Amino acid sequence: MTDAVDKVLAQWRRERPDVDVWPMGIVGRIARVHRLLDRELKEFFAGHGLETWEFDMLATLRRSGAPYELTAGALNRAMMVTTGAITNRIDRMAAKGLVERVPDGVDRRSVRVRLTERGLETIDELVAPHVANEARLLAALDPQERDQLVHALRRLLESLGDTSLV
Repeated sequence: MTDAVDKVLAQWRRERPDVDVWPMGIVGRIARVHRLLDRELKEFFAGHGLETWEFDMLATLRRSGAPYELTAGALNRAMMVTTGAITNRIDRMAAKGLVERVPDGVDRRSVRVRLTERGLETIDELVAPHVANEARLLAALDPQERDQLVHALRRLLESLGDTSLV
């Protein structure tokens, strides 16, 4: 079985036989998978009135545990965006009634972002269908292939310095 990346690799091998292009095969496939998954997820979330980043914020707050809140800084680190971007995102989510800002009980200079009742209902209603959608997207892999992929991707992420935890 061949794919579009195989064609690209064959062209490079023909044009530059002096360069071992094997890394392009892996990076190219990861990039193509990312684009395809991103498109599918955007379509799924749009069908539920959300953008991907909105689901990410709701999910990050939900899995933090009751009372489903984090500091803006913790959200910023979890979502890997700039401080300005996280402020804008919080504003947009608050305008939709999905999150609210609450004063930090310990540090008066800090604000916590908390799921509203509507935000909690939204994420709780969406998690199971989202997981089912992701399972559909990964259905081509058998359990052993999934385990191997998880292991390989985890090692690659660690080697690239992605060790951040929320």
